Amino acid sequence: MPKFVLLDARLFAPGADLSGASNKIELTSEIEDKDSTNYRSGGWKEVLGGLGSAEISAEGQWEAGDPSKVDNSSWANLGGVGPYTVCPTDSVVGALAYLVQGMRADYKVGDAVGEIAPWSGTVKSSWPLVRGQIAHPPGLARTAAGSGTALQLGAVPAGKRLYAALHVLSVAGTAAPSITVTVESDDAPGFTTPVTRGSFAAATAPGGQALRTDGLAITDTYYRIAWTVTGTTPSFMFAVSLGIR
Repeated sequence: MPKFVLLDARLFAPGADLSGASNKIELTSEIEDKDSTNYRSGGWKEVLGGLGSAEISAEGQWEAGDPSKVDNSSWANLGGVGPYTVCPTDSVVGALAYLVQGMRADYKVGDAVGEIAPWSGTVKSSWPLVRGQIAHPPGLARTAAGSGTALQLGAVPAGKRLYAALHVLSVAGTAAPSITVTVESDDAPGFTTPVTRGSFAAATAPGGQALRTDGLAITDTYYRIAWTVTGTTPSFMFAVSLGIR
């Protein structure tokens, strides 16, 4: 990816797309440096990596009135842990994405008279910040069972994990509409022998879920999502991001 100007970054929270209410999004990931200097260090400080942490901070224009707006979403998730996905350029399938399971740690609103009402907030990580791709775009409604595009993420070495974040953005229909999303892998892009690597709980309302594999090696290099839909005239808008770390 060449140098670019930030014009269409995306921010997905549990149950909400906050992109249209955001004008600043920052990601931070760091590892504590623990001093291990001793008399045999040759006169130079030595360090070891300690605990890792990540943070998402964002701000923008305040809106309220339904669960998809930043005020409703922020209050609903404040103090809670859920998935967050950030895309630097867009959220089409295959777009670069950063995903994390984190706690919505704070929320700030208000400014001086005459200013556009602002908001700001941060998310503190509970899982590692993962660099991955968008596996399902947010603007495509699903009304029946199907599967997504194959992504070549690579094999998962032993000790690493496949991570996934699901953001259910809207639900419509009658007679208890429900969607269940699974993550599959295969050794070829045609997915002739797919293997289920994880399954999100059935979703009946906007919200978010995250999952990760158990740390065992996965030799498959292609990944996709699949979904089943039930209910009368169901329609779901959702976004999914996948990554390995």
